[in-house]
Amino acid sequence: MTLILNALPRFREPLSAAEREFVGEDAPQQVRPFLALWGRTDETPLLPLPEIAGELGLGGVVLKDEGLRLGQGSFKSLGGAYALMVLFRRLLERHLGQDVRVTQLLSPTARAFARSVTVCCATDGNHGKSVAAGARLLGCRSVIFIHQGVSRSRAEAIGADEIVRVEGTYDLSVSEAERVSGERGWLLVSDTSWPGYEEIPALVGQGYTILAEEALRQADGHGQGRPTHVFLQAGVGGFASSIAGYLTERLGRDRLKVVVVEPDRAACLFGSAGAGELVTVPPTEPTIMAMLECYRPSLIAWRILEKLADGFMTVTEEQAKDAMRRLAGRDAQTVVAGESGAAGLAGLVAAATDREMRAALGLGPGSRVLLINTETATDPASYGAIVGRPPAAVAGPRTAAERDHRGSTIEATTETQDRDQ
Repeated sequence: MTLILNALPRFREPLSAAEREFVGEDAPQQVRPFLALWGRTDETPLLPLPEIAGELGLGGVVLKDEGLRLGQGSFKSLGGAYALMVLFRRLLERHLGQDVRVTQLLSPTARAFARSVTVCCATDGNHGKSVAAGARLLGCRSVIFIHQGVSRSRAEAIGADEIVRVEGTYDLSVSEAERVSGERGWLLVSDTSWPGYEEIPALVGQGYTILAEEALRQADGHGQGRPTHVFLQAGVGGFASSIAGYLTERLGRDRLKVVVVEPDRAACLFGSAGAGELVTVPPTEPTIMAMLECYRPSLIAWRILEKLADGFMTVTEEQAKDAMRRLAGRDAQTVVAGESGAAGLAGLVAAATDREMRAALGLGPGSRVLLINTETATDPASYGAIVGRPPAAVAGPRTAAERDHRGSTIEATTETQDRDQ
């Protein structure tokens, strides 16, 4: 059974005051003023998947489609850019010696200062894309570090001023970004944390709480009922910990089961749960779930998940592919989900069709499961090879229309850029 139930010493402890500050009920209100700088910020849809729910014998399954977020194809557009804007505001206030309103971050004065700022991070693709987009919005220079497993198409989609490819794994690219940024005085906006580097990744995670708040509001508005289970895919764990933290604070710890899903080839949280402490797992073969290919958890994410995750599980390459195909060809509403984006569904299918896991997680006819498609087809060629159709052929008329509607401009509007406020 590829499931470890949480038996860690801190399981079910309440979140600390500092953790609640970043992922608690009020977190989305901190994010929203900065998010408004993007221009149009329409919600991503929450889609019912009745055929999958019926097949698995569950009361309901809904999927939040973050592949439509801000025209960037990933939930990560909410995190890196938001953290960068918060940090840039602090730098600008220090530079000017006065308070700066959020709306002033796109003023001519701010953009003149931004030309002196270089931001950087390491990424599998989506986080770097968000940081680079935030840098363009503000007028900063961006340098993004990627590892050798990032495909050319994913690298090209980042849109940074400079891409630095590092030989080795994601974790090595994180170390290199930290080293170079320290030497050159660049602003490092990482989405993983380590001792002494915790606030910035916490800000990144705070940005993600917007999607969880939306999902609850949409579920209430559509009469779908609040979730009893959520399956959250994880790399270093920043996304999973942020969503788990916000949902459990809103719903109550006893009303939601949280399951963390990882690739079996890069299962650092699963490995840490088994070891009883945060550990680094050894690299093996690369995984198609490239956005989740991480070998050491984020410190702040681990602190939250060891308290909130009811279980940690792994999925195989074939299970991820099957989940992509299910979303591409099942139910009335097709969804374009990349390899990492479909991992949560892969975990649900594996758990719901295994008698022992199903019982251990309390899955049954009364269960309402929340899934999140964290990315669209970030590598269209790989997606087409797995699904048998290119992404454009999978996106039905409804989905295509929503993409047009939600393809919010990532650049600031001319009106906003051309005036101090």
